[in-house]
Amino acid sequence: MFRSSGALYGGNADFIEDLYERYLIDPDSIDLAWRARFDGLRQAAANEPTGPEAPHGPVRENFLRLAQESRSRARTRSVAHLEPAAAEKQSAVLSLINGYRYRGHQVADIDPIRLREPPKIADLDPAYHNLGPEDMEQTFHTGSLYAPDRMPLNAIIAMVEETYCGTVGSEYMHITNTQEKRWIQKRLEGYRARPELDAADRRWLLTLLTAAEGIEKYLHQRYVGQKRFSLEGGDALIPMLDELIQRAGRKGQKEIVIGMAHRGRLNVLTNIFGKPPHDIFDEFEGRVHIDWRQMAGDVKYHMGFATDVETPGGIVHLALGFNPSHLEIINPVIEGSVRARQRRWRDRTGDLVLPVLIHGDAAFAGQGVVTETLQLSQTRSYSTGGTVHIVINNQIGFTTSHPLDTRSTPYCTDVSKMVQAPVFHVNGDDPEAVIFVTRLALDFRNQFHKDVIIDLICYRRLGHNEADEPAVTQPMMYKKIRQHPTQRAVYADRLVADGLITQEQAQRMVEDYRDSIEQGVVIARPVLCGLDHASRVDWSFCHGTSWNQDVDTGVPLEKLQELTERMLQLPEGFELHPRVEKLWDERRKMIHGDQLLNWGYAENMAYATLLEAGIPIRLSGQDVGRGTFFHRHAKIHDQVTGDSYTPLQHLGEHQGAFIAIDSILSEEAVLGYEYGFATAEPHALTLWEAQFGDFANGAQVVIDQFITSAGTKWGLCCGLVMLLPHGLEGQGAEHSSARLERFLQLCADHNIQVCVPTTPAQMFHLLRRQMIRNYRKPLIVMTPKSLLRHRLAVSSLEDLTKGQYQTILPEADPIDPAGVERLVFCSGKVYYDLLEARRARGQTDVAILRIEQLYPFPKEQFAAVIEQYAATEEIVWCQEEPQNQGAWDQIKHRFHTLIQDGKRPYYVGRPASAAPAVGHRAAHVEQHERLIDEALSGRYNPSMNKRIPPQ
Repeated sequence: MFRSSGALYGGNADFIEDLYERYLIDPDSIDLAWRARFDGLRQAAANEPTGPEAPHGPVRENFLRLAQESRSRARTRSVAHLEPAAAEKQSAVLSLINGYRYRGHQVADIDPIRLREPPKIADLDPAYHNLGPEDMEQTFHTGSLYAPDRMPLNAIIAMVEETYCGTVGSEYMHITNTQEKRWIQKRLEGYRARPELDAADRRWLLTLLTAAEGIEKYLHQRYVGQKRFSLEGGDALIPMLDELIQRAGRKGQKEIVIGMAHRGRLNVLTNIFGKPPHDIFDEFEGRVHIDWRQMAGDVKYHMGFATDVETPGGIVHLALGFNPSHLEIINPVIEGSVRARQRRWRDRTGDLVLPVLIHGDAAFAGQGVVTETLQLSQTRSYSTGGTVHIVINNQIGFTTSHPLDTRSTPYCTDVSKMVQAPVFHVNGDDPEAVIFVTRLALDFRNQFHKDVIIDLICYRRLGHNEADEPAVTQPMMYKKIRQHPTQRAVYADRLVADGLITQEQAQRMVEDYRDSIEQGVVIARPVLCGLDHASRVDWSFCHGTSWNQDVDTGVPLEKLQELTERMLQLPEGFELHPRVEKLWDERRKMIHGDQLLNWGYAENMAYATLLEAGIPIRLSGQDVGRGTFFHRHAKIHDQVTGDSYTPLQHLGEHQGAFIAIDSILSEEAVLGYEYGFATAEPHALTLWEAQFGDFANGAQVVIDQFITSAGTKWGLCCGLVMLLPHGLEGQGAEHSSARLERFLQLCADHNIQVCVPTTPAQMFHLLRRQMIRNYRKPLIVMTPKSLLRHRLAVSSLEDLTKGQYQTILPEADPIDPAGVERLVFCSGKVYYDLLEARRARGQTDVAILRIEQLYPFPKEQFAAVIEQYAATEEIVWCQEEPQNQGAWDQIKHRFHTLIQDGKRPYYVGRPASAAPAVGHRAAHVEQHERLIDEALSGRYNPSMNKRIPPQ
């Protein structure tokens, strides 16, 4: 509704301005009549730029015309209509306000050391909008500005300059959601980008800055030259985190999980988490109480920590994730951990558990995992209700990097705009502005459950580490930094000038902090340790357990049949795809014993039996609902309505939760996320499947730094399962190998399990074993491709009802061990090729055995097999991968150690190659036939370890 009969009545200016902004962003979002008017204006100004940044020139003409129309319809002199000239001025004022909203951040006072001169922005010049000195005292409508309805122009300019060009630079006009944008405008303009702080608040701010500076100076003096990756120059991070935690607690949040790299980590541990100073000193001095026979440990600035902190709203649990030096790789890990914790709290919206990620400026712009993690943030199965991102912006990458070479975007935070996250740049030398944006960011996140970015612009007082000399490559920057007072000193002088403290009191704070550190007193807010809260992650059940626990993973036939019937039930009228309907019919036959079991059925039954026992399951990856190779069909789709249905979610009232997530096209972030989820959820089966096994290459950092080493570095437990399709099928170098050799190379200290199941029953027992026994280590499974429907790769119902996962599968045919002249060991798909070739040849002098668990290597079972075939002279390892790949190089020492009587094992397979497989089908077939023939019929010269051609 208009406020008066005239559309251009002054009180309607904000309505029209808002309407025009919405039109620029999304023309379909406004009334058809208004859209038609603006369309006409745009056609008349076809040569002008378009989009949200477009000048508002065309709308001025519209205002003039509307004013004329309004005047012609005037009925009484009491309605204050705008003359054309006044309408043009009014429009210009609104355009100027919008200019500050869009571009004020470019000239804001956000750089404490003022490295570069701010640019000249025409949009912020009144003259650009045809506003001159004669207009400054004139009163104008303020439109949508959060201010009195009418103000003099000079007052309007003063207000928007204070709000948008002070020590906070706000970027939010790229957001298309009007509600979010207006909410931010109200908070910024209503408070003039300044917090409401009383004297006690301001003194507490100085206390925190004193603590932030104090710990760094103390460590620098006590441990000269040792690396600590100092926070100096970014000290305002400490009051920022303190405010964030206290405000989150006040808002009812129960947990905060923080991920950060090494910069400032020791400071955060001391002053926020309350880690005892003497523990940190012990780490510097090498007095770490750790059993090196059990753990490798890690450097002090990678270590995590957990504690509980008092807040006005109750106790908040804080967790700081362990993080390697791969900077931003912690991002998805923290998000996954948060999702698991939210699940335990039954926190569907993210109101109780808050993720906080602390980044470096160059890393935020440069590391691809940042973009991948942001892309996860609003997806259904990965969202955590919004993350508060804090960028410690030192305005430099590594010491030798020129700031202009660290990115191609104006700000390091620009990548976040793809998810329409607001960005608040803040001058680290203004701790009160830091508090304001902290409150604003947290409240935005909690209000809209979206990511938000705080760009804490500061500097790095020392080099990349404490032994570095940054002035060698950055002389001008460090000349400024060394002349610049610390943030504590700047704020102390400010409080002294305001009469809140004296210089002597400020100095006393410094001395008191140092005394506390030397006495080993915990400096942070009161912390509470050892609390048993609802979200506690308890891994104690698997401590001291070993991988070779004997567990029966069979399931009674009646239970299998009952669960299958439930899985095959569909909603009334559900229309299956013909190929899926055929598969459904086959599964009905399987459960009645009319058809042997295939891989898809056995895998789904493993999930069903675990779910029925109350164990939650989370399966993610690209195309996992259906399965890349059309075998799983855990999620099916109605061919008429397009609706999806997940049978495993409808097994019973008290079943565990099941979710199959067709993830975004990411490996690094998604695998990191699932790893984080698995570390925080001991009692759920968490699986990630690569579309092809070699796609895991894209997540190698997660594999190297977390999955295979976190247990020995940090003592972390994790039961994540990785399903990696593997097998040379003649499809070229890619899509062939899951790089089995890389996983085996990383094996030590019983850190992971590497298995190659070759039957559906083996897969059934393997997945059940992962959850039934009290043992949790990451499980790497080389899963098949062609075997999913191979006529020999089948199992019986009886195979599922009894037994357990077998680490070595015995000879399948009735071959007498006494007549065996050659014993062939192998893993994976090549077994079936060997088996079919041997049967075709009618050979009975060759036994073929499958090693189904390559690590931990089943030494006892292997020795028993060798004993069974004690009379056999020739022992062969056969693999389809090239000799420098696959399992051979990583397990041959096991053969040499366990095979006695002077016998030597021999390798049969493809020659060493730089590529995993050849690129032509004919070459693949020729190589494969040769290795099969050699494994079954070749003879060897022990001195040369070469094949002698048959006579």
